Amino acid sequence: MKSRILRRTLVALAALLLAAPLTSAAQAAGTGAHLEGTLPSGATYVMDRPEAWNGTVLLYSHGYNPAGLPNPARNAPDDSTKSLLLKEGYALIGSSYASNGWAVSDAIPDQLATLDAFTSHFGPARRTIAWGTSYGGLVTSLIAERHPARISGSLSMCGLLQGGVANWNNTLDAVFALKTLLAPGADIRLTGLESQAAAAEASATLAGAVTEAQNTASGRARIALAAALQDIPGWNDPSQTRPGPTDWDAQQANQYQALMLQVRFPAFSWRQEAESRVGGNMSWNTGVDYATMLHRSPLYKEVGELYSKAGLSLHGDLATLNRAPRIAADAEAVERMARTSSFSGRLTKPQLTVHTTGDGLIPVPAENAYRRAVTAAGSAPLLRQAYVDNAGHCTFSSAEQAAALQALETRIATGNWQGVGPAALNARATRADPSVPARYVGYRPAPFPRPYDLAHPADRYRP
Repeated sequence: MKSRILRRTLVALAALLLAAPLTSAAQAAGTGAHLEGTLPSGATYVMDRPEAWNGTVLLYSHGYNPAGLPNPARNAPDDSTKSLLLKEGYALIGSSYASNGWAVSDAIPDQLATLDAFTSHFGPARRTIAWGTSYGGLVTSLIAERHPARISGSLSMCGLLQGGVANWNNTLDAVFALKTLLAPGADIRLTGLESQAAAAEASATLAGAVTEAQNTASGRARIALAAALQDIPGWNDPSQTRPGPTDWDAQQANQYQALMLQVRFPAFSWRQEAESRVGGNMSWNTGVDYATMLHRSPLYKEVGELYSKAGLSLHGDLATLNRAPRIAADAEAVERMARTSSFSGRLTKPQLTVHTTGDGLIPVPAENAYRRAVTAAGSAPLLRQAYVDNAGHCTFSSAEQAAALQALETRIATGNWQGVGPAALNARATRADPSVPARYVGYRPAPFPRPYDLAHPADRYRP
């Protein structure tokens, strides 16, 4: 019974990241061209070129697809956005990747091969924009850095822009705190997971401890501490009522839901698959001062209030975390992850990034991590970042996505950033489709807790 429930939950999560299977809007309308095929790698592709093509092709990179689930080709995040973009004259293309999971090494060549296939079938595009969501935002930004000659610009939405090494370090911090404070005597391996069965066992044990802890004030305070180390916001799902700024209990209840999702999937199952690709553990917490990290978190006030309410010593728990035995990484695994999945920050074409302010899966400080790399590499003038005031991962309206693409196209065409502020983006979105939300806001994300990029040599792992 439990395995069936977990399977249904995994399928639902994959649907969130990958979205439901798409129909071809161009084919359904009886206009334009729809093409599907298979690449030499075995990956499949899908292409839609509207009859009144505007000359721009959008190369879409889809989100993370867990191993064992279907792996369809995708060329848009969702049906509504696909329909709107086809009506605006864009050609839409995208591939599955040759494998599921942490498939960066497959995704990039498959996407570029899809672009080649489009050119072979339909001729060269006037302009090519790489774009993607979630894990596909990582793929998009890596294409922008490593293959700039193939594109005119890039749009990363709700992207995993902290990069691979920082992502796995950030994931480790939260579960390290949960295990240390809620299940100190339990035999739970957080890294070096030999198999999916071992990952499932560790996940289930920690999830049980977190579920039990949620029933007590002290447990809830400690869960809030773990959430703060990962910067999980107190409003992270559109189905949640948005808590007031000092409604600490409601914020914590929402963070608990997001943390349980992390424990069930990314922290163990997805980690194990990624470890198997790089040949070992690619994350560490040696030398990390968790007290300093918490004090820098925008969630520090919430954690302090919940600890006070529980009559629990925050200073004592932070000391416990800092005394706990640490986890070292496999230096070669770190290098492999960094080489495939971390950013240099070097841009030669314009890039726009967009994130929701209430993302619990890839928290919004990931945007700050990316800006740090781009600034250090001297590419800051080519980057602009925008924020949508909504809870959830990749919960953009179709019009908000169209507005971002239009703003990027304007930058490509004119050589200047114009209309990328909240008011201008909302006006673009309303013109694209006034029936759906336009929620761009001015926002400045907090610093990422533990950034890692190739532009900062000091970030390198030193055993």
